Amino acid sequence: MKKTVSLFLAATMATTMGCSTPTTSTDAAKTYKVAIVKQLDHASLDEIAKAITEEFDALAKKDNVKIEYGDVYSGQNDQTTLQQIGSQVVAEGVDCIVPIATLAAQTMTVSSSGAIPVVYAAVSDPEAADLTDMEYVTGTSDALNTEQIMKMIFSQNPKADKIGLLYSKSEANSTKPIAEAKAYLDEKGISYVEVTGNTNDEIRQAAAALIQNQVDAVFTPTDNVVMAAELSIAQEFADAKIPHYTGADSFVRNGAFVTCGVNYTDLGKETADLAYQTMVKGIDATGYAGSYEVMDGGIITVNQDTCEKIGVDASVFDTFGKVTMVSTSEE
Repeated sequence: MKKTVSLFLAATMATTMGCSTPTTSTDAAKTYKVAIVKQLDHASLDEIAKAITEEFDALAKKDNVKIEYGDVYSGQNDQTTLQQIGSQVVAEGVDCIVPIATLAAQTMTVSSSGAIPVVYAAVSDPEAADLTDMEYVTGTSDALNTEQIMKMIFSQNPKADKIGLLYSKSEANSTKPIAEAKAYLDEKGISYVEVTGNTNDEIRQAAAALIQNQVDAVFTPTDNVVMAAELSIAQEFADAKIPHYTGADSFVRNGAFVTCGVNYTDLGKETADLAYQTMVKGIDATGYAGSYEVMDGGIITVNQDTCEKIGVDASVFDTFGKVTMVSTSEE
C-alpha cells in the first residue's frame, strides 16, 4: 500500500503520538531527522539501507523538505553496540528511528520507549520478536513462504531424502521458518540434518558438516548470520553439487542457488515511505501503528553461475512463477 503525502499536508497536519516535532531550517523548509540503524553489515541489509536513503532523497526533492539521515549506523550484530547507538540517537532527538533486521528493531524499540517512533525494516516475524501492540512501532516484514521453498526443493530433486537446515540460533528471523521446514519434512517422512552457528567460522564449519553428511539440499531462511558468510559457503556447496535454498535474493547474488522471497530494494523503499508518513502525518495515520506491512514475496531468483556449476536447469522452477537469473557479486 502506497500513500503519497503532499507538502500541504506536511505543513498543516499536526504530529501525533510518538512523533517528535520536526525542526525548521532557515529557508522555512521542514527538516526531518532520521536515524537508520543496521543490525550488521552484509549485502541484504546494505541493499535495504541504500534503498531507504535513496527513497528519502526522492521524497525530500518531491515535497521540498529536508530529510537528514547522516551516516547509516551498524550494530555489528552486537547488542551492547546497538544499545549505545539507541541511547545516542534518542539523545539527539531524531524524528524517527529506522532499524534494519530483528535485533536492531528490538533494541531501538526499547531505547525509544515511546519517545520516538520506530519504523523497522525486514523483520520476518514481528509477533515473535515482541514488536507488535506498541503504538509507536511499525514497519515492514519479509515473512517467508517456507512451504513453497520446500516444494521447490522436491520439484528440482524428487528423490531428495536428506535435507540440511543451516541457521543461527541467535536469529529470531529463523525460528519460525525452521520450525515450519521441520514440520513439512516430518509430515513427508524426509530426514534432515540440523546445524547452527553464531559466527562466520561456525557457519563455515556447519556448512562443512552438511557436505560431509551428503545432504541433497540445504535450506536457510532470512538469517543474517548465515548471510554474512554466504560468499564463502556458497562456493563449497556448489563444488559439492548441493543446492542452497535461501530466504532472500541477496543470498543468491552472493552465490546461493535460489530463493523465493522478497525483493529487498522494494522493501527498503516501502519502509522509507512508511517512515516518512509517520513523521509527516503521525504514526496513527499510517494504519499500521502497533502492526506492520507484509511485503509481497514469491520472487524467484536463481544464481546462473551456481546453476551451471551444480548442473541444474532453472526452468524447473517455471511453474512457481517468473524466474530471474543473476550472477554472483561480491558485496
